[in-house]
Amino acid sequence: MTVKTTRLAALVLPIAALAGLSGAVQAEEWTPTRNIEFIAPANPGGGWDTLVRTTSRVIQEEGLAERSFAAINVPGGGGAVAWAQIARDSGNPHKLFATSPPIILVPLAGTSRYDHTDFTPIARLITDYSIVLVPADSEYQDLNDLFAALEADPGLSVGGGSAPGSMDHISIAGLASAAGLNAAEVNYIPFSGGGEAMTSLMGGHVEAVITGAGEAAGQLGEGSQLRALGVSSPERMGGPLAEVPTYQEQGIDYTFDIWRGVMGTPDMPAEAVAYYEELFARMLETDGWQQARDQLGWLDAYQDSEAFGEFLDAQQAQFSGVLGELGLLGD
Repeated sequence: MTVKTTRLAALVLPIAALAGLSGAVQAEEWTPTRNIEFIAPANPGGGWDTLVRTTSRVIQEEGLAERSFAAINVPGGGGAVAWAQIARDSGNPHKLFATSPPIILVPLAGTSRYDHTDFTPIARLITDYSIVLVPADSEYQDLNDLFAALEADPGLSVGGGSAPGSMDHISIAGLASAAGLNAAEVNYIPFSGGGEAMTSLMGGHVEAVITGAGEAAGQLGEGSQLRALGVSSPERMGGPLAEVPTYQEQGIDYTFDIWRGVMGTPDMPAEAVAYYEELFARMLETDGWQQARDQLGWLDAYQDSEAFGEFLDAQQAQFSGVLGELGLLGD
């Protein structure tokens, strides 16, 4: 190489590097150009709906984004109806949805053709727990009373806000097994979201309900039509759920975590993923979020896109074994 050529290369390389840096800066500076559709794949009142509306409100009140997050409910199939719609919108950076264990469980049970690998992980946000509810005037004073009744009369029903083989069903089946019952014989009645399940309970259509503790927190307290028998956390929760005993306190050695997070459309652009990762990380640091989180009894459990994706893969392997043991694994 001649001296002249060497000098030219020395000049070109920094320019190329600057061009690459410019592209990186542009990617980092991506922002939404219209309002974001933030989908809860269930009816209002459930865990997905609560997460969507809480995060949307905090983001707006804290001034974290120039565009609004529009909460949209798309119920049906334990999430499968919404997932089918979202899957058709590949690459759209303006559409997000709330997610939790059903994104793993429903496909494993064979009731959705889409699973977590069809979408883009954005961030895991929180951990919630399961809670067992009965009417305020119920004869059951604790979980052991309830399971004694279920054992004596298998026709008694327990409602939940997710499809058969999905989160609430797995949660109550595991609890029943730990209490000494045949988990496969629990008469589980699915509803399209925890809100609908609690409404049905208050109407006397089911004996008890299992749902997310966070979504039930606002329904409990003085004058409530509902009463909590137990919560799946390893220790008692705070806030309005502080008086609810854990399963373990009642002699049933069982806990169940309900993680919740956000996913995007298939093949969402990397710069959009980075924008949302950073947005939700900042949101968790705000006073508004921390107040809402504590009121709902949630625990922060943030993971970025990469870590969340690896976590989802691990969950799929774990839940596949659980569903297989219960005879609920789909073809």
